[in-house]
Amino acid sequence: MKNTILKRLPRDAFDYLKPRLVPVALPVHYTLVEPRQPIEKIYFLESGLGSLVTRSPDGKSVEVRHVGYEGLSGYSTVLGVDHTPNKTFMQAAGHGLQVKVSTFKALLDHRGARELLLRYVHTCELQLAYSVLAAAKYTMYQRLARWLLMCHDRLEGDDLPITHDFLALMLGVRRSGVTEQLHILEGEHAIRSTRGSVRIVSRAKLLELAAGSYGVPEREYARLVDGFVYSE
Repeated sequence: MKNTILKRLPRDAFDYLKPRLVPVALPVHYTLVEPRQPIEKIYFLESGLGSLVTRSPDGKSVEVRHVGYEGLSGYSTVLGVDHTPNKTFMQAAGHGLQVKVSTFKALLDHRGARELLLRYVHTCELQLAYSVLAAAKYTMYQRLARWLLMCHDRLEGDDLPITHDFLALMLGVRRSGVTEQLHILEGEHAIRSTRGSVRIVSRAKLLELAAGSYGVPEREYARLVDGFVYSE
């Protein structure tokens, strides 16, 4: 089992959840959370990459955060929210463990599980905050470096199955603009871009290029979630 939330749950909370988890394949474009529909299932990703996308009434859309094996879909249910206008779907195929929302919400009665899940929600909100910061204060290639680092955190290996269309959605720009930004990162010897894939050549260079747009949410996650130890 790779999912960090499941691994960090208190033992008795995990023992309650384990027999109720259903293994599922998560192909590309599989919907984890349908917008404006009741959230009926929670997915703990074991591999692959999910994207949370927000869309305006006039059809403009942008990706606002990622979810991989570090987290779960439908995190708003932790706050008592049963549906959301945002959509979450798989951008890179993987697999995970599915559970009914009613079963998942029972975890909130366990003090340790509730604390862990609320910490995770905090890191999700922090990731959103830094997406806003990056969009407002950093250049396009710095934002791209940040997103690629976030993808690299969640996908195995250095070859990321990421299309130009996905990158355009991430950055909120036209596809042609993505090609230009990729060329900048290639010129810095940080990546190598091919059709349908981006290879990370130098993570250190991406970190340098992303500057302060990346790192704070990741360190908070490591401190609050990955480092979580429950004591009664």
